[in-house]
Amino acid sequence: MAQKKAARRAPLGGRPARFWRGWRFLLIMALVSAAVVAAAAAGWRYARVSAPPSGPVVLISIDTLRADHLPIYGYQQVATPAIDALAADGIVFDRAYAHGPQTLPSHVSILSGELPFQTGVRDNIGFTVPADLRLLPEMLHARGFRTAGFVSGYVIRKETGLGRAFDVYDSDMPASSPELSVGQVRRDGGETVAAAERWLDTQRSPRLFLFLHLYDVHKPYVSPDRYSQYAPYDGAIAYADEHVGRFIAYLKAHDLYDRALIILLSDHGEGLGDHGEQEHGLFLYDETIRVPLVIKLPREAGAHRRIATPVQHIDLVPTVLDFFNVPRPRALAGRSLRSLLEGTSTRLPEQGFYAESLYSRYHFGWSELESLTDSRYRYIRAPHEELYDLQQDPGERQNVADRHAQTDLAMREALERVTAGSTIHAPSQASDEERERLAALGYVGTGPRVAAEVAGDTLPDPKDKVQVLEVYRRASDLAGQRRFADATVLYRQILKDDPEMADVWLQLAEVMVRMGQTSDAVDAYKHVLKLNPTDAGALIGAAGGLLRLRRLDEAKAHAEAAVEGAPAAAHELLTKIALRRGDTDEARKQAELARQADPTLPMPLYVQAMQLYKAGKYAEALPIFEEALQLMRARTLQMNEIHFYTGNTLARLERYPEAEAEFKEEIRIFPHNLQARTSLAMLYRATNRHREADQAIADLLRVVPTAEAYALASRLSTIFGEQGGAAKIRADGVRKFGEPAMRRAIQAQEKVAGREH
Repeated sequence: MAQKKAARRAPLGGRPARFWRGWRFLLIMALVSAAVVAAAAAGWRYARVSAPPSGPVVLISIDTLRADHLPIYGYQQVATPAIDALAADGIVFDRAYAHGPQTLPSHVSILSGELPFQTGVRDNIGFTVPADLRLLPEMLHARGFRTAGFVSGYVIRKETGLGRAFDVYDSDMPASSPELSVGQVRRDGGETVAAAERWLDTQRSPRLFLFLHLYDVHKPYVSPDRYSQYAPYDGAIAYADEHVGRFIAYLKAHDLYDRALIILLSDHGEGLGDHGEQEHGLFLYDETIRVPLVIKLPREAGAHRRIATPVQHIDLVPTVLDFFNVPRPRALAGRSLRSLLEGTSTRLPEQGFYAESLYSRYHFGWSELESLTDSRYRYIRAPHEELYDLQQDPGERQNVADRHAQTDLAMREALERVTAGSTIHAPSQASDEERERLAALGYVGTGPRVAAEVAGDTLPDPKDKVQVLEVYRRASDLAGQRRFADATVLYRQILKDDPEMADVWLQLAEVMVRMGQTSDAVDAYKHVLKLNPTDAGALIGAAGGLLRLRRLDEAKAHAEAAVEGAPAAAHELLTKIALRRGDTDEARKQAELARQADPTLPMPLYVQAMQLYKAGKYAEALPIFEEALQLMRARTLQMNEIHFYTGNTLARLERYPEAEAEFKEEIRIFPHNLQARTSLAMLYRATNRHREADQAIADLLRVVPTAEAYALASRLSTIFGEQGGAAKIRADGVRKFGEPAMRRAIQAQEKVAGREH
């Protein structure tokens, strides 16, 4: 009985044990249910990402965009609503790093997942993507993806080897000439977005990889007047943001945005004077190698988060492959960021981030730079090595290499382990078009060749030479603004201190050409040839100048010497030399060799049309000129004079509106073509458009402010019967250039007129 009473004794407040057993069961069930619900919620949040996404992968690269000039990183001087909205739907990485401060090497690392010394692409000029280097679009194509790239900058055109990795690679740039100012060989971001949208309109499956490259933020920082309230660099950022907004709106309107994995980043930043460098390419500080990175997962999973863990460009290929369950190549050293993005981890195995710049070595003969960045320090290997504590000194102002000798040694050894077995790759000879186009973009052409075995620490330290580079870039800016005399002063200032800088001689020669100082230009090209007798750019430049001076034997000798290094350009010049001599058979031979070297160069048609033109058979010449022009549309770099002669042919046939259009096109592409400007002025005068004729003469003097141009303008005014105007132009020319220079220019004009007559 006592046992029964004990059994009935209620534990914990008198409740029967039977009651508590039942309550405990219900409590456990409730907890289990809550856990299941929580797990389901978490699973719902991330499972949509855990399964391979069904939508597109979109990679948006905004060239030259430094992270700390975006509002998502705390910047207050510009508004970027589109990038802000994408960041709100996605995940922002606070510290993401590029592997170098140049466009081509950086994009190759982004798309390959390999470091520059592994890809072999170490500079913007003289390097192409190796045929055996597998890129992300190829890896995804093998899994059924359609792939396309749409780019806005010439530096990553399809001929670099990037194009072969995509099903479609649109790098069409506006037709242009080497005379255009810095940065004009680009496509407006709005046009690039439109091209991407047209391609998307043709696609039926969402399994797509699309690479969109915007170049508006690259100097000269292009933006419309509506962003004039911002500093030029920030205005260009606002304009790029506008393009991003338009593209995102397209994705949303076509039911692609929600399903898409979108990555927005930059290839590198911009110096903006922080360490003495206004642009990029030389140094490896935060302003040029820290980049923005925003990743939006499908259906905004994990949205509106920030990740402090440092990451790098080569982490992106493993990340995309991981999301789509594609096996990663063993060679990839990067880490998948999937666990960070899905929130299943807050840390990754720590890894040092490598960056390099060989720009100074390849182009100036100065030391290369290499760096390694960890969670706290950045070490830069240079003749005077540098170590910065990024936590205490984020602006990298205090070099603590001497004060933290052990850390410095450890970082140096770690960098040596990363680069063990790597070598300095020798750049190849640049193509004709590559050399001229990159010069127009402000990139130096061909510098001192420093043998690979020469140790970098025996060469000048770029830190000690940055002002030389800045003077060079300032001179290039002045040339782009047509302030040729000022540019010449700066180029000569550099050459006075270092007369063996071949690149500067080349740029000086180009300015002399634009100033109409052909003899001085030829002399400058010959300085380059003393330093490097096989330099194709100098040989072609000298040959062109000698042709203009009618020193045909010398021109031919220089052009023939350039055949090996620049066959298309050399044979084009040899064709024109033969035409000038009246040697038809030789012209045909050289024209065919030019076509073989570059099938888009219509030299045989040009020769045929010119023969008919000189024979006065304009109606027969015209369709051949037009066929040649049709072929030229496939080229970015245009051939001078072809629009001019087409215009002259049309004028002879009294088809004046069409002739006017051709003259204007020649002037648009070759602003310094005096023949085209003269013919346009004469056409206006012949059709009684006197005011437009006067404006054409004024434009000639404004765009080509040389003694030759003033002599020509004076002669035109005389022909038009405006003796007072002619005298005023001559007097202005004397004030600007002096009496002897004007006399020589007028005599040269009279000599040319006599030959033409």
